[in-house]
Amino acid sequence: MTPKKVLIFSLAYHPHYGGAELAVREITNRIDPQEFEFHMVTVNFCDGLPKIEKIGNILVHRIGIFPISKLNKIFFQFFAPLKAHFLHKKYHYNVIWAMMPHSTGIPSVLFNLIHGDVPYFLTLQEGDTLQDIKKSLGIFVPLYTLSFRRANFVQTISHYLKDMAREMGYKGEIKVVPNGADIENCKLQIVNFKLDELRRKLGIQNQNKILITTSRLVAKNAVDDIIKSLKYLPDTIRLLVLGIGPDEKILKKLAQDEKVSEKVHFVGFIESKKIPIYLQISDIFVRPSLSEGMGSSFVEAMAAGIPIIGTAVGGITDFLKHRETGFICEVKNPQSIAEQVNYILDPKQSDMINRIIQNACALVEENYDWDKITENMKNIFAKL
Repeated sequence: MTPKKVLIFSLAYHPHYGGAELAVREITNRIDPQEFEFHMVTVNFCDGLPKIEKIGNILVHRIGIFPISKLNKIFFQFFAPLKAHFLHKKYHYNVIWAMMPHSTGIPSVLFNLIHGDVPYFLTLQEGDTLQDIKKSLGIFVPLYTLSFRRANFVQTISHYLKDMAREMGYKGEIKVVPNGADIENCKLQIVNFKLDELRRKLGIQNQNKILITTSRLVAKNAVDDIIKSLKYLPDTIRLLVLGIGPDEKILKKLAQDEKVSEKVHFVGFIESKKIPIYLQISDIFVRPSLSEGMGSSFVEAMAAGIPIIGTAVGGITDFLKHRETGFICEVKNPQSIAEQVNYILDPKQSDMINRIIQNACALVEENYDWDKITENMKNIFAKL
């Protein structure tokens, strides 16, 4: 059997992983290469990686002629369709798959305008609002709009993003297939001495209660609101911040200004497979997002068996139901975060909290298992 050939457009890939890139890796690694052959066009980030590299089940083609990665990202919009054109002459792709239209919609639709006979599959993973995306694209908004209207099939990771696709003028079939979680890894029981060792390393005492957030340090993830909430909480509360990003210095200064710097541990970048040990020493996961396409970090925390606090924005509402699968706080309201934390930590609420944790775990196993998600994605590829 000749495998179906799929060309992926992705702005970034290994080792530059975000939620979208992780989804591509988890899905493609679970698909038999005898059924589907995956190639990818992505940016050369000037980090010494080879221009062509086989990673898992994907043959990755990194492109960019500049010694500055920022310039390669900008010109990716125009170099990618050209590269894809020549690759298509060689490999004869059956499908192109655009991962996130705000970063790959333009090169994908430019390729589509030349090769309209190749089915064009668009996945929405956006975490930013449509208003912010359009503002960032400026004069290229018409091409961005066209990237929706020329798609043959659209898949989104939440119902919120499904509505965004409709708003952008897409009229065809849409399937909501969320991102998943490595459930077995999240539920893996870490031996106690390793947990104790990590607590000692972070300076956590037995009396401390731990809040954790795992996210890129950017404004939309509202880590600043978690830091501000600490002044409304008992002195025994500590916050673990896992992740890096452009707002790191701003957030560290905020912790100093709020006089809570001794309570906040900026852990830095932690690879996804090591995050469960941090979740297991924590009591509550918090991310008071300003916008969110879905929020895979919430799902990982739910799978790990700790209660979650989030805002009712974007795709979060697909899985977060107040006092059913987690707790909702108000947007841009640190005091509201503190209220939910205090409620969860109240010993009188322990039975309810345990029930909510069980509900959340059951939801994750039912809807967010990567194996089930991969089957849904295979069905989409097969019909294109």
